[in-house]
Amino acid sequence: MEVIPSIDIKSGYCVRLYQGDYNQETIYSDDPLKVALGYQTQGAPRIHIVDLDGASAGRIEHLNIIKNIVSNIDIPIQIGGGIRDYHSAINLLSIGVDRVVIGTSAIKNPSLVGQICTSHGSDKIVIAIDARDGKASIDGWTRGTTVDAMDLALNMKILGVTRILYTDISRDGTLSGPNLDANQKLVSQTGLSILASGGVTKLDDLIALRGIGVEGAILGRALYTGDIDLTEAIDQVA
Repeated sequence: MEVIPSIDIKSGYCVRLYQGDYNQETIYSDDPLKVALGYQTQGAPRIHIVDLDGASAGRIEHLNIIKNIVSNIDIPIQIGGGIRDYHSAINLLSIGVDRVVIGTSAIKNPSLVGQICTSHGSDKIVIAIDARDGKASIDGWTRGTTVDAMDLALNMKILGVTRILYTDISRDGTLSGPNLDANQKLVSQTGLSILASGGVTKLDDLIALRGIGVEGAILGRALYTGDIDLTEAIDQVA
């Protein structure tokens, strides 16, 4: 199982939000590249980057920061937040981003998903399903929908998607433990590769996620606070 550190960027800073609330942020660094280089040194297999301003605005806002990170590290990068059209997605792939993460457009513009799968292959796209009480949220988690997370995953599979990033918003940034039940259902009922996010706080959480068959786990706050040591975690569950 991959242990994947997350760098969430807001106003140029590395931050973590509490349950996706833009008004409840904690700033951990003013240097995203330095943080990325640190994760690479600690053995991260890839890095997950979220353009939080882009997610709420509907367009990439921190392209220069993303370019700087991609050009200075050697491990794969996946980017999410504000990718709402084909040009934006392909532009990111063209500068060396390994995977684009599509959330809102999976609901608003599903044809975009099929287009990327067809033109660049399913391995270049991850569908982010960010859920509250099992229902997907969009626009940087600021708007709820009535779309069931499981139904969305299965619909994306029809379009050619092979990988889902599932986040339980109620647990994100809370260090309260991951939603094992929801992730296990996605693994067993979709047959897709599942990346789990939200609430991971200790090594036992990672071991439990590995036990239910997820492909990877996204870590954010727990790395900044030192609750989890990245190198140790990778050694234990990889």
